[in-house]
Amino acid sequence: MGDAIVIGAGIGGLAAALALERQGWNVTVLERAAALENVGAGLAVAPNGLRALDHLGVGGPVRALAALQGTAGIQKPGGGWISRTDAAAAEARFGQPTIVVHRAALVSVLADALRPGTLRLGRAAVDVSPDGTVVTEDGPLAGALVVAADGLRSRVRGKLFPDSPQPVYAGVTSWRFIVPRPPGELVMSETWGDGQVFGVVGLGDGRIYCFATAPAPPDQSAPDEKAELARLFAGWHAPIPAMIAAAGDVIRTDIRCLDPTPPVFHQGRVALLGDAAHAMTPNLGQGACQALEDAVVLASTPEDLAAYSAARVPRTTTVAANSRRIGRMAGLSGMAATARNVGMALAGKAGPNLVLRQMDPIFSWRPPS
Repeated sequence: MGDAIVIGAGIGGLAAALALERQGWNVTVLERAAALENVGAGLAVAPNGLRALDHLGVGGPVRALAALQGTAGIQKPGGGWISRTDAAAAEARFGQPTIVVHRAALVSVLADALRPGTLRLGRAAVDVSPDGTVVTEDGPLAGALVVAADGLRSRVRGKLFPDSPQPVYAGVTSWRFIVPRPPGELVMSETWGDGQVFGVVGLGDGRIYCFATAPAPPDQSAPDEKAELARLFAGWHAPIPAMIAAAGDVIRTDIRCLDPTPPVFHQGRVALLGDAAHAMTPNLGQGACQALEDAVVLASTPEDLAAYSAARVPRTTTVAANSRRIGRMAGLSGMAATARNVGMALAGKAGPNLVLRQMDPIFSWRPPS
């Protein structure tokens, strides 16, 4: 084993560093920010992501900070279900539950599991070469392996893969916020309206993570994002208006992705990982899970990056395409939305296994032996 340099201390970068350390590599993680991310957002970790975390030895600590996703589904703006998924049936089928955890909590667990001195905050990678040379403001570093986990707008991807696709706008913007859990029963769900989506999920710390999307021109903002949310989702079923009213900080982010994903995830000694390789829309909740898979697969074959690309490009391309498809489905309006709702309701009545079976190729992934 040798020296590895990981660029970016998000979920994918930290997971890759941990996976490589467990294989005996000496790892340096370079993060340009002065502190780890503390975004006020939750994320779902599906069975495939949990298997990756267990493989890394941190599944237990993450579960301790998370909430189990209970019976959930998709609702109409006026109330009533379009479809529902039974959590017990899903866990029985896939052997693992889906959990929801605050993004910052997952980042913290991964960072804490690294060897002391691995993580170097406030250290940016200025330049990268295919031979494994990484130039920082303090001078060059040499690695037998370089992992570029520097996100959607990856500088490494732009430098070493100039012909790779640029991020594209998915046509919708998103809002995210966290509020205290209200009294009474709360059903974890998404509500699909005329092109708009509002989601509610519980976190493991007693709070509720809310997210919303709606069609909008790119690179826009409202003078008051909370007021904009209240306007967009006025009249929707409880507790959506109350959740918006209770919101403090509201984060607005345009949804962008790589479409298509690059045809290869490596050049020389440099490997792309996570959003730098295959940034996808959030509609399947697989962004973090696929980054965790990347980390485990990369560490299983770190000296054969062609094998890493061969394993990850087809899978992540398929998952990203399916996520875009779900996003387009959720964004339907008018008669198309009505037809969608009827079709989904009929599929649900055909039995829960029909719905769950569609997730088999994604949720049934297991780490390489």
